Amino acid sequence: MHNSIVIDHICRVEGHGGITVGIKDGRVSEVNMDIFEGPRFFEPLVVGRAYDEVSPILMRICAICSGTHTVASLRAVESAFGVTVSRQTHLLRDLLVQGGNIQSHALHLFCLSIPDFLNYPSAIALASDHAQEVKMGLELKKLGNTIQEAIGGRAIHPVNATVGGFGRVPTRDMLFDLKEQLKRGLEQSLTTVDLVSGLQIPDFCVSPNIYAALSSNEHGYSLFGDKIALSTGDTKDIEAYKEICNEQVVSHSHAKQSWFKSKPFAVGAMARIILNGQKLSGEAKKAKVRLGLDAVSDNMLYNNAAQAIELIYSIERAIEIIDELLEVGIREEKPLKFRVQAGTGIGAVEAPRGTLYHSYSFDEAGRLIEADVITPTAQNLANIEKDLRVAVENLMDEPKELLSSKLEMVVRAYDPCISCAVHLIEVNFE
Repeated sequence: MHNSIVIDHICRVEGHGGITVGIKDGRVSEVNMDIFEGPRFFEPLVVGRAYDEVSPILMRICAICSGTHTVASLRAVESAFGVTVSRQTHLLRDLLVQGGNIQSHALHLFCLSIPDFLNYPSAIALASDHAQEVKMGLELKKLGNTIQEAIGGRAIHPVNATVGGFGRVPTRDMLFDLKEQLKRGLEQSLTTVDLVSGLQIPDFCVSPNIYAALSSNEHGYSLFGDKIALSTGDTKDIEAYKEICNEQVVSHSHAKQSWFKSKPFAVGAMARIILNGQKLSGEAKKAKVRLGLDAVSDNMLYNNAAQAIELIYSIERAIEIIDELLEVGIREEKPLKFRVQAGTGIGAVEAPRGTLYHSYSFDEAGRLIEADVITPTAQNLANIEKDLRVAVENLMDEPKELLSSKLEMVVRAYDPCISCAVHLIEVNFE
């Protein structure tokens, strides 16, 4: 019987984190997801900055999700100033976000999570026996980066998206070229589903989950929305996001944890498929049924199957966007002019790992008074700990090395971006 399990560094995740498990008298006494990266203080860094400086700084919270951070940030600024962008700008931003979803899901599936299910220690080891599959995954990642570069100006930290629009818009030829690449990507994403459908997904961390995701009135599945839906049946306006997250400081982590009505909850691909999957269409809808997510699941290891479904969705959606832009005709459209004023605005977008919130308050001169950014990983941390506890309880008699690897597998299933979760901790001395 183990007395404790300490994993100093979880591999194949972004950032530095560990796991500490305490066992006393044959029972689990504590399970901590240790986040020991230093706080990065992004929010206070932008206080006092002009409105157009905020997004270029806060997009650097994450290089993987920089496009999504950019769009969420711009939407928050525009909400504060009462700016409503054109349909073309909305579509181009949607395309930018879909590119981020494609590259992130492809990277996570082929390089970080699939090696777990096939019992390989790394993507490099996986490539020794499955070179074509790993190559395909990297090509899909490159496709997502290509979209972000075409729309955002570069693959990481886009410079082309701005308040009210874009500095320049893509040409018809650029859109035609992207569509041809997306057609090939769609074939590859369907092959990805073939691969994922053959994986044996264990059930050692199954426990009841609360899911949260943005909800949209749009007809189809979307990574945007002005409501927050939960699997409890609760629905909130995005302005009430703090009622969902309820961030709390924990002693073992430099990152806050989020709780809804004193319970942990999960965001991300799995949550979106569970809550909004009925809106899927085309090949993504077929993949949802094939991968066993046509019904609610409490096994977060299926999050990787949900990512495979969303990989198809994002490619199909990107093609739809390009078709609409080509049909209507891409216009040389300058960013909207607007009046700077005091105000507060919130932008919410579904990032690859879950719902991302940016909230800003500005003074009359358009300088930032206060910023609040809550990332998906920060929302998932409490739920990760819950699943880790269940896994330990179910696997307590296994050898420590095997148990440790399965605990890491649970964490990797969430695709956490640990660095993104660590921003600011308020310490109150009494």
